[in-house]
Amino acid sequence: MLARFLRPAGIFRPVVSYGGISTSCLRRSDALFVHRDTEYNNPKIPFEFSPVNMRSAEEIISRYPPQYKKAAVIPLLHLAQRQNKGWTSISVMNYVAKLLEMPPMRVYEVATFYTMFNRESIGENFVQVCTTTPCMLRGSTDILNTVCGHLGGIKPGGTTKDGKFTVIEVECQGACSNAPMMVVNDDFYEDLTSETTKTVLSAFAKGEKPKSGPQSGRHTSENSAGLTALTSKPYGPGEFCSPEFQ
Repeated sequence: MLARFLRPAGIFRPVVSYGGISTSCLRRSDALFVHRDTEYNNPKIPFEFSPVNMRSAEEIISRYPPQYKKAAVIPLLHLAQRQNKGWTSISVMNYVAKLLEMPPMRVYEVATFYTMFNRESIGENFVQVCTTTPCMLRGSTDILNTVCGHLGGIKPGGTTKDGKFTVIEVECQGACSNAPMMVVNDDFYEDLTSETTKTVLSAFAKGEKPKSGPQSGRHTSENSAGLTALTSKPYGPGEFCSPEFQ
């Protein structure tokens, strides 16, 4: 709606015009935003930081002025999620709220806004397949289908029956120059093909940890076609300067 005001005879009158309304197709999220008590996720299940994590939590809180310690909510939730086997339960959120002297609702708002917080339990290995534009142009759809097929035909958001893998589809993971890629737990696996994807997953299934990074032979993000710049020895300081400056 566009509104502007004219002033005929000293009176302000709104002139309203309506533009076209466009809509897009509905796409449901695989994330949980509304809590419902279950046997494995309810406020009666106790949670508190381990002694080691409590020391870490106290150090994190000390980075902020006392009146602003609620600013530590994201790192504390992340620390608690790691201790809670990779997911943020209602007990975790309530504990962090009490520790930071925040209304629980404020912590719920943070945990449901950021996709880094898993509201449901996950498998032993958390597989996040990027399908944003750079990865999609490089075949991320095939990678996602390969992952789901190799793990028994589960769908994004699902967990294998043995509890070893959870797979989700995510937005950019920041390795666009090495697309397509996926993250397994804390490690990036890049330059993937269907075959190398299966190899990585098979290693995790055996309890092994394959080498992270590019799976194509590249070391980092160097040009896959080979060196195209700085192909000769660079000249030294002052080599092409006037004699008086050498």
